Amino acid sequence: MKRMAVGISLMFAVLTLASFIVGQAQNVGKPPQPRESGAPPLSNPLKVALLKWYSANTVPTTFPTGQQPYGICFDGENVWTANFASNTVSKLRANDGTNLGTFPVGDRPIGVVFDGANIWVTNQYSANVTKLRASDGKALGTFGVGGMPFWPAFDGTNIWVPNFGDGTVTILRASDGKNLGTIDTGGAIAAAFDGTYIWLSTYKSSVIRLKPSGSNAGTFSVGNSPLGIAFDGADVWVANRDSDTVTKLRASDGSVLGTFSTPGGPYGLVFDGADIWATLNSTGVVVKLRPSDGAQLAIFGACCGPAGAAFDGANVWVSGTDSNTASKL
Repeated sequence: MKRMAVGISLMFAVLTLASFIVGQAQNVGKPPQPRESGAPPLSNPLKVALLKWYSANTVPTTFPTGQQPYGICFDGENVWTANFASNTVSKLRANDGTNLGTFPVGDRPIGVVFDGANIWVTNQYSANVTKLRASDGKALGTFGVGGMPFWPAFDGTNIWVPNFGDGTVTILRASDGKNLGTIDTGGAIAAAFDGTYIWLSTYKSSVIRLKPSGSNAGTFSVGNSPLGIAFDGADVWVANRDSDTVTKLRASDGSVLGTFSTPGGPYGLVFDGADIWATLNSTGVVVKLRPSDGAQLAIFGACCGPAGAAFDGANVWVSGTDSNTASKL
């Protein structure tokens, strides 16, 4: 009896294996089917190492900064905010928001950018830029620029400073702060680098593209009062504050690829490796847009006057000008 049971079991196993092989042969050439359960597809591959499967905090975590933070940047480890009303910058540890230091700078700091070793801060009322060592916040120098410097960019060698007050852009050598020239662009408020060109929003319904030499490589029409500007690896995005839209331009030639509505006037922009995020300063929210077609993927609350935005590899950080905080989404 036992031998018969073993024989039946063996026959059943052979039939099951044969059925499996036939089934697999029938599936040859068919696309794999999606799983019916488990973690949702990861939208941003940069987050995979952190096991961060969710898109953002539904309720943002906020951390205190100085008064009226505007510009915000990430240095690879920490987040920095330019605190306009307290003439300081705050350094927050990205993983938990711990304040690692508050450092004095010039009069009315508004923009910050990281050059790989140092933080550069534009001081709007004192018409200069302060260079701080990122490791400890030590001031390494203050360098004069044009009137009312705003949101700068780093091109790998130089710092480009848009001067909103006089419509110029100043080029500072990052190694020592030497002024390499000031170019009259007719308008400049925020800058972004696409790997080849410097892009400037002008707040005059256009953006300007400059070669590294500073010569003009094109002026392109966008919406009303363009402010924030960001590069997604192929295209340049512009926040049209008074049009309640963002414009997508092809970086190679400036062609308009689309203009997309936002639920309020967009202020700052950041690319997270997968999607575009726009802060809506007037309505107090942040909207996430799909780069391929500008579709609104999500809207998140961000307390009290969201302005600047930065990505730390896992989360988007937003400065809250009215709450004196930085929100981590």
